Amino acid sequence: MPTTPFPDYRNVDPTAVRRMTAIAISDADAHVASAIEAADSRPTYATVLQPLEEAATVIADVYGRGAFMARVHPDEDVRAAAIDEEERLTKWGTDLVFRSDLNEAIKRYAETDDAAALDGPHRRLLDHWLRDLRRAGHDLPVDVRAELQELRLRLIEVEVAFGRNLDAWEDGLDLARDELDGLPDAFVEGLRPGSSPGTHRVSMEYPEYTPFMQQARRRDLRHRLLHKFWNRAAEDNRPLLEEAVAIRRTIADILGHDSWAHHAMELKMAGHPDAVDELYSSIVPALEVKAAAELESLQAVAETDGVAPIETWDWAFYHELQKRQEFGVDANEVAEYFPLEQTIQGMFDITAEVFGLEYREVAPTNAWHTDVALYAIHNRGEDEALAYFYADLFPRDGKYGHAAAFPIVYGRSLSDGSYRLPVAAIVANFTKPTVERPSLLRHSEAVTLFHEFGHILHFCLTTVPLVRFAGFDTEWDFVEAPSQIMEHWMWTEPVLQRFARHHQSAEPIPADLVGRLVAARDLNIGLHTLRQVFLGQVDLMLHDDATERDLDEITRLAYRRTLLPYPDGTFYLASFGHLMGGYDAGYYGYLWAKVFGDDMFSVFQSEGVLSPEVGRRYRHEVLEQGGARDAIEHLRAFLGREPSTRAFLRNLGLDG
Repeated sequence: MPTTPFPDYRNVDPTAVRRMTAIAISDADAHVASAIEAADSRPTYATVLQPLEEAATVIADVYGRGAFMARVHPDEDVRAAAIDEEERLTKWGTDLVFRSDLNEAIKRYAETDDAAALDGPHRRLLDHWLRDLRRAGHDLPVDVRAELQELRLRLIEVEVAFGRNLDAWEDGLDLARDELDGLPDAFVEGLRPGSSPGTHRVSMEYPEYTPFMQQARRRDLRHRLLHKFWNRAAEDNRPLLEEAVAIRRTIADILGHDSWAHHAMELKMAGHPDAVDELYSSIVPALEVKAAAELESLQAVAETDGVAPIETWDWAFYHELQKRQEFGVDANEVAEYFPLEQTIQGMFDITAEVFGLEYREVAPTNAWHTDVALYAIHNRGEDEALAYFYADLFPRDGKYGHAAAFPIVYGRSLSDGSYRLPVAAIVANFTKPTVERPSLLRHSEAVTLFHEFGHILHFCLTTVPLVRFAGFDTEWDFVEAPSQIMEHWMWTEPVLQRFARHHQSAEPIPADLVGRLVAARDLNIGLHTLRQVFLGQVDLMLHDDATERDLDEITRLAYRRTLLPYPDGTFYLASFGHLMGGYDAGYYGYLWAKVFGDDMFSVFQSEGVLSPEVGRRYRHEVLEQGGARDAIEHLRAFLGREPSTRAFLRNLGLDG
């Protein structure tokens, strides 16, 4: 029978976070010591690699119970303690691969007949350990390896400090009602009071920042808010970013790589920066032609207001205006058909049909906040759960400011033959409902919900026996593909008309409105995609050279891709959290993964967008497999052919 180590967050305090981390590290150390000792006398998978899996499980579990609280807990002291313990856990993992005794133990086991007989994920586990140890410099002199270890530990400190500064940053504009011209009453009513009587605070939180930039008629105020948004934590984070890039450059040099990008991509599907350059080279020239025409059309809309040229703080506003003028699509009108609870139920119904699932709400949640819901995922018609996930969907002070999925408990096979059920959390910042008004999602927010739920399913439907490869622990530039494939359903007319209903009348979204919404999807797609190229290229420019780069210069240079003037007086990179969040030399992965997400969805398009047969195959060949094999093998198995860029290019209008 499956077992469920279900966390209880009701009594979490700073002391508990620190205590549970200390206990976990002690337990993990004991497992590692057992593996090292066994390698001397009885080196088998069960005595050497299995204890290391146990250690990894202990560390992953305590992250989900303690360190994860840094992202969501309402108490500032708990969040601070959790950040400290997250750094401690990360350093433990870094120190582990630098241990000479562990290196010797694993290499000793690798030479045995038992190791030679391994196959499947167990062989993959040994190969990954050998790779990790090589990347830790065990073939280098002791003093060089010690330097490398110190650099790694300092890099962790810098990355944690960068994220802490960004999470703690609070700023905004305090505005009178007439300064919020263009924004609906419901939006204004949801704002917190400003510091002056009669004013409303527009914060840096996405549910406030994004609608303001899209709808506020006061151009000067859009400029001011963007300036603040792009300068979040700039003074503190600039030196941290400079130090992080320098450390990465030094590490790459020590390990004999041309750059950090070359070093980092060894673990990714791309394998080499040249592969990413080839992707960009294949799409950017045509995208620039397409985007130039789009910008000219957008400029014509802006000139009716006397705005020339369009600046960065203008383009979201005029994009929305153009969408209303040319397609009759008003973001506020569309949102009337996407109340949050109804959209969640629609998402559940779609994925239940396609993947053969059921969802059941669980109470009590024993969660970290009363806003949090808890759900069990079941195979259709079965009583036993497959997995659980929390849904923490509304903003609050100190909470993680974006949308993301987090691991709480990894699925894995247990010694008694049972499977430990995975637990995940989806975290977002949608407008909170009130007594008078439900939470209404802009269509882009509904797309975000589906996107993040793709990560939840990827994590929760795993059947992989080992923690190392369970859930969404696959190559970093593939991990977005199973979430991006989910977005397509939010642009599919038959799907939308099944659940998108007006929050007052319960009338389904009109077919005409869906048609206009879908038609408007590709409005300015060239400009949108070039912004993704900018983010990917500025990340690579930071990391693909062995020499020091001027951060302002490369940001401005890369920003030319957007065809918009760079906002003077800003330092965008200080708030580009992905540079410290695992996407360093990897942000290209969003576009890279979209190629594969589009290709996989093309199978649904050809065989039925809600086809259970395709869904079951996709579930088995991609979602359940986690990182148990290379992602390219997932794709070949599901597609029945080599992956192609055709669907991706067609969706960009670049298929000739």
